[in-house]
Amino acid sequence: MAEIPLTFLSEDLKLAGVIHLPGATDRKIAGVVLCHPHPLYGGNMHNNVVVTVSRVLAERGIAAFRFNFRGVGSSEGSFDDGVGERDDLQAAIAALAERPEVDPDRLGVMGYSFGGMVALNTVRNLEHVRALAAVSPVVAPGIMDSLSLPAYFICGTQDHVVSNELLSVEAEKMNPPGQVELVPGVDHFWGGHEQSMANKVSAFFEGVL
Repeated sequence: MAEIPLTFLSEDLKLAGVIHLPGATDRKIAGVVLCHPHPLYGGNMHNNVVVTVSRVLAERGIAAFRFNFRGVGSSEGSFDDGVGERDDLQAAIAALAERPEVDPDRLGVMGYSFGGMVALNTVRNLEHVRALAAVSPVVAPGIMDSLSLPAYFICGTQDHVVSNELLSVEAEKMNPPGQVELVPGVDHFWGGHEQSMANKVSAFFEGVL
């Protein structure tokens, strides 16, 4: 496996990312873009959840592309409250699709916390994204209305940021309904539970991409 730094443009902003690639293969592989948690609370592409999922995806033969939203780390620009970040995600998806190793018809998106909200608000307009996973996503009523792609949501029962009940209600509005898994005893930060969570997320993508 390899972890390769990669820069790309979101409009006129240069953003930084890292692509995780499995070993050599004679066929194109599926790819997933990963969105990090809230930048104003220390979120970046080096987050424990984001890195662990990226590495497990690569272990399972799926390319994973984690990146810093605008204004984070060496990415240019400034925080845009989840609006410009949608453009960043679209640009990251395009950058991943252009990789010679990746099949552009087998793309997924994963977001954690704030990144989950950005993913939900972005994929509704992207027909070429085939699957969505979100870890402890920040949700609001109506955020999943009209979404129609395979989706997997995982959240801890001790999460004090995300309402388990609201997440479940909103996921039911999708077509088909999103799959929700609630993990007993886990809070919003997944400390000590990253590997098991990453295995579940990666298994979902293996099954749909």
